[in-house]
Amino acid sequence: MNLEKYILAIITTNPSKVTGSTAIFTCQTKEEMEQVAGNLEAILDGIAHGLSDELYVIVKH
Repeated sequence: MNLEKYILAIITTNPSKVTGSTAIFTCQTKEEMEQVAGNLEAILDGIAHGLSDELYVIVKH
């Protein structure tokens, strides 16, 4: 089985909304969350998607 699309990381300001076995990063503010998402996007060679004001996911397409 070859995975082509998957979640690399989750970034949130509300950790009660997420669970799972992928990396979860908790931030204090929306600005911090956006900065962490941008950095992880570059580091992990993924794409950041904002799902809400409290949640970003980094995915590999």
